[in-house]
Amino acid sequence: MPRPQRDVVPRSGRPGRPATGRSTVSRPARASETATGHGTASRSRGAVGPGSSSGRRTPRASGEKAEYPRRAAAASRPGRQTPRPGDDQAVLPLGEEITADQLDPAARTELRTLPSDLADSVGRYLVASGLTEDPALAYRYAKQARKLAARVGVVREACGIAAYRAGEWADALAELRAARRLTGRDFGLPLMADSERALGRLDRALAIVHDPQARALDRATQIELAIVESGIRRDQGMADAALLALQVPELTDGRSYPWSARLFYAYADALLEAGRRDEAHDWFARAAAADTAAETDAAERYEELDDVVIEDLTET
Repeated sequence: MPRPQRDVVPRSGRPGRPATGRSTVSRPARASETATGHGTASRSRGAVGPGSSSGRRTPRASGEKAEYPRRAAAASRPGRQTPRPGDDQAVLPLGEEITADQLDPAARTELRTLPSDLADSVGRYLVASGLTEDPALAYRYAKQARKLAARVGVVREACGIAAYRAGEWADALAELRAARRLTGRDFGLPLMADSERALGRLDRALAIVHDPQARALDRATQIELAIVESGIRRDQGMADAALLALQVPELTDGRSYPWSARLFYAYADALLEAGRRDEAHDWFARAAAADTAAETDAAERYEELDDVVIEDLTET
């Protein structure tokens, strides 16, 4: 089983969160990135992932897993009561403040194939999943939605992302595959590859990374696949290949992209593992500068290495 590393998922998203793709919760109402926005967790030591809090240590899909943000006030969190762990048969409580209107318009459109009352219930569970801080509880909310509407693609996508964030790799794979069959959408490929990686099936993970459909993906998702591939190569002990996977034009073209912080972070982590500490120190600094949304723990990693450099100088 590959060793845990640090994840690069955003603090504002859930553990894989995922950093690319859409969210099921409308931006104005959302307290965090939700369960249908894609995002993978590149596994680098501790960040946020599919699914945790970026830059913080958590379970892994991308390492110690990190993917998640500071939450909104307790009053905005779904449910005042906490269901007993594993009590999947119980109906999970939903706070009155959780409404289907908080869903992203695209997600609401997909739910229109359901009777209105059912669509409302499913929508509320999806919103609750997206707003819930605890990855395990978020997954339980998503599973409630799936029980009610297992044939709706956006529901299976949300369930797959929630499973990924909760560290349920096999479940994540099953749900994301089902979502892909139902919708034809390929945004979940990075999460699927990272889940295979977490299960130690590196050959399968690479096969997903190099899926022919990946060429047609948007650039953000292609970058996520590159980050996952770098992690796979590190697991294989191929440090140079891990670096090569991340040497995309956007790494050095001097422009800023939504994924720049994650890309720089992953590159810094790969450099560090390759024994190139001074270069890693520089790239963690670049990642921290690009990370205006506090998605990663790049600043902390930079400071850690800075302390090591000072120590080394003192010893000499």
